[in-house]
Amino acid sequence: MTTAPTSTESPDGWLETVVVPRTSDIGGFEVRRALPSTRKRMVGPFVFLDQMGPAILQAGAGIDVRPHPHIGLATVTYLFDGEILHRDSLGTVLPIRPGAVNWMTAGRGIAHSERSATDERGRDRLLSGIQSWVALPKTHEETDPAFVHLGADELPVVEGEGKRLRVVAGVAYGVRSPMNTLWDTLYVDASLDAGARLPIDRETEERALYIADGTVTIHGDRFESGRLLVLRPGDAVTVEAETAARLILLGGAVMDGPRHIWWNFVSSRQDRIEQAKAEWKAGRFDAVPGETEFIPLPER
Repeated sequence: MTTAPTSTESPDGWLETVVVPRTSDIGGFEVRRALPSTRKRMVGPFVFLDQMGPAILQAGAGIDVRPHPHIGLATVTYLFDGEILHRDSLGTVLPIRPGAVNWMTAGRGIAHSERSATDERGRDRLLSGIQSWVALPKTHEETDPAFVHLGADELPVVEGEGKRLRVVAGVAYGVRSPMNTLWDTLYVDASLDAGARLPIDRETEERALYIADGTVTIHGDRFESGRLLVLRPGDAVTVEAETAARLILLGGAVMDGPRHIWWNFVSSRQDRIEQAKAEWKAGRFDAVPGETEFIPLPER
């Protein structure tokens, strides 16, 4: 299990906090957790952010995340490399590949699994990407569960001047993602050549920049990969890539209140978390078709 990441404040006016994720190895697969942090719980609706890999999965091995539950959030899975097979209690069975997005709204409750497909296990392959959660507004925490997949060719891409920007959610760089969200949300995958410059405007209320790969400078300060830079509201900044870099720009409007997080459950109400715990332990979540395993409720 990954431990909470650390945070440090910056004296720079444009930068609120730098979060240095804690790194864990889960069976040869490295995960860096940037949110939640002890000093920054949320950025817009984002309450959870993991970088998966990069890691080489050996032939015969794979990812096997057994069925587990969620409430009160939407999971957002976005891959840089590799493939993961998604199954959920709605009956969805669908692989996700690089540049596509899986947006699973848990609402009142959903269960899902994430595995390597059988036909993928016969060879060595690279897997890397970002797993994040967005909180649902209080008015929609008990909405019906839903699943949306948008392929790489369905998400708008802006290219030029050494940049390739895919807008996964929200409006940015003159284009709008077709992904419908329940809260004002921004999510951009930015690939920069060395020397390229990426402006970040002040329009989004809360913004953060996760450096998945490479080294960048901002206002003369240098930042390496594996850092979440939380930007101060109202300040426009320009990122310059010192090396080729891969960045995730995320954020949105300030959420309508704090959220409780326990295991895979998110809610504005602690009693709703307790209810979800009891329901999973009693087997009252809908099952995932084709799955016979599940992850038990943790002891603590």
